[in-house]
Amino acid sequence: MTNEPNRRRAMQGAALLAAAAASLPSTAFAMETPMTGDAHDFDFLFGAWNVRHRYLKGRLVGSADWIEFNGTLRAGPLLGGTGNYDDNTLEKPEGFYRAVTLRAFDPATSTWAIWFLDGRWPHTIGMPPMIGKFENRVGTFLCDDVNNGKPVICRFIWNATDPEAPTWEQALSPDKGETWETNWRMTYSRMA
Repeated sequence: MTNEPNRRRAMQGAALLAAAAASLPSTAFAMETPMTGDAHDFDFLFGAWNVRHRYLKGRLVGSADWIEFNGTLRAGPLLGGTGNYDDNTLEKPEGFYRAVTLRAFDPATSTWAIWFLDGRWPHTIGMPPMIGKFENRVGTFLCDDVNNGKPVICRFIWNATDPEAPTWEQALSPDKGETWETNWRMTYSRMA
């Protein structure tokens, strides 16, 4: 038997996502905002992008072998503008998959929480939420994580100093932030 309230909520959520995607703001607004802890910090990302990925073959093992591949990203607002999402395709050499990022802004602390869901493991959120904020159009986000059974700090850096060509990178620190190894980089170009 169908649970009618849940079905209605799911349909309303789908309608909201469709409306949000249809009303993506222009990047002109992104150029005007200082990005120093505001619910509009990620507005630069709204829209459709081609993504070039580059990641280390091995993490924290001294690897110098980088693997490159393409993908796409479509991003838009959620939660009445205090959150956002991006829907990703990743064309890794070992196989195609999809992933979703969810972000929520806390006005009380002027910080963002970022969650990542990998479509290959749909019942598991990839890591604890990344927490951080933007300063001078560069966002830094951190969380405690585990790599090969050992505790690490994970760091994301979003660089939107050029909102038409933003970059993202991920790094790990095995020594409580004294040293960092960048293991993934992404560069973005808007879809024509």
